[in-house]
Amino acid sequence: MDNSRSTTPEALPENLWSSILDSVSTSRSLPSKQILLLGQPSTGKSTIASALLQRPVSSEESQDDKRVDFAVGYEFADVRDDGDEDTIARLSVYTVPSSNSSYTTLLPHFLHPRTALTHSLVMIVLDWTRPWSFVEELQTWLLWIERWVKGDGSRELEMVREECRERLQSYLQHYSEPSTDLLPASTSALSNTVLPLGPGTLTHNTAGVPIIVVCSKADLIDEENDVVASAAGMGGMVKGKGGEWEERTDGIMQVLRTICLKYGASLFYTTPQPTTLQVLRQHALHLLFVPSPPSPAMGGGSDAPAPVRNPFPFQHKPNTLDRDRIVVPVGWDSWGKISVLREGFDAKFWGEAWENDLEEVEGQSSGETGAKKLFTVLVPDQGEKPRILPPINNPMPEQTFLMKHYDENSKKADRDPRASFRNPTDLTTGAPVGIVGPLGSSSFSMPNVERVLNDMENSTIAASNSTNQAAEARKFPNRPTGRPGGIAGLNASTNATPSARTPTSPPTTSPTGGQPSQHEVLQHFFQSLLSSKDRAGGKDRNAANTSPPAKTNGQTEE
Repeated sequence: MDNSRSTTPEALPENLWSSILDSVSTSRSLPSKQILLLGQPSTGKSTIASALLQRPVSSEESQDDKRVDFAVGYEFADVRDDGDEDTIARLSVYTVPSSNSSYTTLLPHFLHPRTALTHSLVMIVLDWTRPWSFVEELQTWLLWIERWVKGDGSRELEMVREECRERLQSYLQHYSEPSTDLLPASTSALSNTVLPLGPGTLTHNTAGVPIIVVCSKADLIDEENDVVASAAGMGGMVKGKGGEWEERTDGIMQVLRTICLKYGASLFYTTPQPTTLQVLRQHALHLLFVPSPPSPAMGGGSDAPAPVRNPFPFQHKPNTLDRDRIVVPVGWDSWGKISVLREGFDAKFWGEAWENDLEEVEGQSSGETGAKKLFTVLVPDQGEKPRILPPINNPMPEQTFLMKHYDENSKKADRDPRASFRNPTDLTTGAPVGIVGPLGSSSFSMPNVERVLNDMENSTIAASNSTNQAAEARKFPNRPTGRPGGIAGLNASTNATPSARTPTSPPTTSPTGGQPSQHEVLQHFFQSLLSSKDRAGGKDRNAANTSPPAKTNGQTEE
């Protein structure tokens, strides 16, 4: 038996699984495209994102005021060709809630410019219910894009930026307006013709990022309904079609077109209608799949390769007349076309004003009027102003306040708070102050105190007389009560004798010959109370002594 087979297993090739995965990913790999959706809250970003991904708009997304945004929203969908047969790429949409730095600083972590710049498009969303904020928001977002594309400043990133810039510039120079002819005209004669860029075209956007400026809610431009007008914040400026408001809206569009021309950006007006959103999606895909320009080294000979075809051609013609569906694709516009819309507009002047604003942001102000200030004259700000809070009142610390006023109060006797409890007569008579508290009021004057003492004494004596008469009546039921020698007669004689209440009655004059002082009145008042108790106790003891003796055995009272 021939054992020709080797008993040792063959060595497996290195990185077997990596090679398998690479082969599968290469055969089924899809290019990835990203759209970065920028805009302030409640500008309609969710509606545009749903249209880009061809998804139905939910009820929550349609109500932007009640929608809760994430720090950075992310959604994706597969993009198919015109026949809806083959999947061409995967489209990812990143949504930023606002221009707050806490949100914008997160984007470089998801979209690093070195890897994402070649396959990305930026879409800036403006809200037609707040037209006075257009220039300010555009400046905020465009400056952020310039900072984002700079990245870490590496050499590799610089090469990517130059490549994207050349691709965008070549697209602008070779742009041709879509034609309705069934057979496209021959472009062999124009293939090698490179037209120079017009004035004010692509002066910024050094990285060549495809940018689309979208003005949403364009159906509310000429709205005459008072409710919508007040909600939009435009108030009396909403006059409908014609008149001053139409001139203002045309001026706004001219300003936006001038700014977009400087950055090589497109301008679109959209409404909730699917037609305008579908046109926006087609143009976005068209810019994402713009092929790279042919290399000059290839020349124009017969051996030159055929130009790469864009799988998403944009066949919609520019539209600057329909106010709710404006379409200004990149590469079509110029200063001359902007000035034709309405006379009196100077595109060069507005371009210089925009440059003045950028210099002011960089700290190199030239003192000239900026675009933001000129735009406020064109469209006054009628938004809700934030309430100006009153300045913060920092109270003085308590110890500091007391230390500040201590010396002043100690030097002035009239500032002593204890003086309000003193009787002015005490200061002249030399009576001690502060012993009995605030008794210097007029309600405690001498006649009132004397009257109160007399009433108290008379009531005490009357109560004692009635008590004695009742006890006498119980002891001697057959004795007449009107007898002069009875208890009532004694009490009456006692009340009639002045010397009987002399020890307890307050003196009418003080030892010095004047009116008695308050302290003397109080002294006699307390003595009268003590003497009244003594008299009451003595009378009770006399009544007990005069009680009949107890009966003895075999004896009765005679």
